[in-house]
Amino acid sequence: MNPNLVYLPCSGKDAACSRSLASINSNKRVTKMNRLQKRVLLVCVCIFALAGQTMADPLSDANSVYETGDYEKAAKLYTPLAQSGSAEAQYVLGMMYRAGRGVPHDYNEARKWYMLAAEQGHPIAQFYLGWIYVKGKGVPKDNIRGYMWLNIAIANASSEAKREFIVDRDSIAAAMTADQIGKAQELTKKCTAKKFKGC
Repeated sequence: MNPNLVYLPCSGKDAACSRSLASINSNKRVTKMNRLQKRVLLVCVCIFALAGQTMADPLSDANSVYETGDYEKAAKLYTPLAQSGSAEAQYVLGMMYRAGRGVPHDYNEARKWYMLAAEQGHPIAQFYLGWIYVKGKGVPKDNIRGYMWLNIAIANASSEAKREFIVDRDSIAAAMTADQIGKAQELTKKCTAKKFKGC
């Protein structure tokens, strides 16, 4: 006797009884098959979850290395990501070149990476790009262009960052004429309309 089948006392001549038994036994097999499919699915999900942990995101790897203070290794990890278009990697490389962490201190390189990230709408890169223009680091000092990038950063930033960016933008505005502020605001509109490209 098969322990997985249900046996009811009935005569072989009773067709209704035979159909009922076949239906019960068929339902048990389907239910057992469903449980088996669920187990296989669960095993697959577990395998993919574990595989995902071992195949970490390259940006997360670079961030982890950066956090340990191994800036040279982090720069080597960020560079191909930045070259392939990762705005976050471009921003971090800009920061590293600005500070000389793991790479030579180079404002031109910092501006290049900040610009690439800023063109993709990265608000912190836009903010630092504005400061590079305000301070004249690697570029001629340009409060109008600096104010423009800070304005753009404010429009794209989270509420917490936005408050800090406004304070900095307003401190720059204190050293500008009303005409310069007007020009910066006009540039902000044009740059935003061009989706931050070629600003």
